[in-house]
Amino acid sequence: MRHLYSFIVVLTWQILKLVGFVNPKISKFVNGRKGVVKSLKVQFTKNDRIIWLHAASLGEYEQGLPILEELKKEYPRHKILLTFFSPSGYEVKKNASPADLTTYLPLDTPRNVRSFLDAARPELAIFIKYEIWPNYLFALESSGIPSLLISARFSADKIYFKNYGRFMRKALYRFSHIYVQDKLSLELLEGINIKNVRIAGDTRLDRVSKILKRDNTLEIIENFCGQNKCLVAGSTWPDDERILTNYINHAPKDLKFIIAPHTIKKGPINHLFQSIQKKAELYSSISQKTKDDTQVLIIDSIGVLTKIYSYATVAFVGGGFATGLHNTLEPAVFGIPVIIGPNYKGFLEVEDLVKLGGILPIKDEKGFKSAADKLLQDAITSQKIGQINSQYILNNKGASIQIMEGIRTYLK
Repeated sequence: MRHLYSFIVVLTWQILKLVGFVNPKISKFVNGRKGVVKSLKVQFTKNDRIIWLHAASLGEYEQGLPILEELKKEYPRHKILLTFFSPSGYEVKKNASPADLTTYLPLDTPRNVRSFLDAARPELAIFIKYEIWPNYLFALESSGIPSLLISARFSADKIYFKNYGRFMRKALYRFSHIYVQDKLSLELLEGINIKNVRIAGDTRLDRVSKILKRDNTLEIIENFCGQNKCLVAGSTWPDDERILTNYINHAPKDLKFIIAPHTIKKGPINHLFQSIQKKAELYSSISQKTKDDTQVLIIDSIGVLTKIYSYATVAFVGGGFATGLHNTLEPAVFGIPVIIGPNYKGFLEVEDLVKLGGILPIKDEKGFKSAADKLLQDAITSQKIGQINSQYILNNKGASIQIMEGIRTYLK
């Protein structure tokens, strides 16, 4: 089975190289992997002690960031190697990560694995959430290199728990230890005789908790909002924006709106701008002293959304009508109510907070109007719902502490 798996990966690689000629994103995926081993040999010497952290994309990176930061503090003499599977993660963090080297992970073929591990020589490998690559895991075990899976979450419909999933189950057995987010994941793994498991929770809760300790002041946003109530919509897609703009176009003048689209390319931004009938401005062109009649601010810059959430009365997090829900913890940590679209299954913290009442899922435009009106008009209800969110994060943070305790047993 392992030979068949490796053949499929090699075949996939050949197909991707062909597709890369006509698809820019696939081209980045392919070309970015060509110089990985060379960059490892240039960046690291034989005397360096390497800790390897691997993330699929940007979301998994955010989960691993608290661990990466703790590793940098506690093991300053070690060097951190960060790898990504997807271009969307690598392109954003290639020059903006605390790691000593950020690069792509070569595809999971026996030849790539040997070359990569011979060049990297990690003392410890840490995989985040769903990143389970059989050839890498078998090679790490046979080389005596411990490997950890952190912030993992499993459900009964995954291949590991099916009759035909024996090969992938064997890959899970290779991990030295697995840190899961919830009890169900623990029970599922124990059900297939994996005992080296511990419930630690989600490291993202640790990351967002730190947001409250920094200065979140943005003078432009402060002047824009003034004393008005403000709805902040973050990481929105066109399906989200159609609902938002209709609500905005019929909203009273004393409400402020901030929209931070998922993509800030000129075309989509212009389309959004033109669909709004209220006075709107772009973040990149707004002055410190914005006019009182400006009711809508469109964020066309990267890296400010988390701070902007601190000014929100209510937050709407996009992706729930499209490709996948974005980060709800970033607004939730500020103790504000959060509205989302209907597609949120698979996100443990969202499922929990929906049950608790801190996050309100809506199915359509009518549902959005009902939720937004209630939260913007009823300050007491809004405050109570917001407190559910902040208390949840306070009660469930601490995963990094437990994971670091485990890491210390492998890095003597």
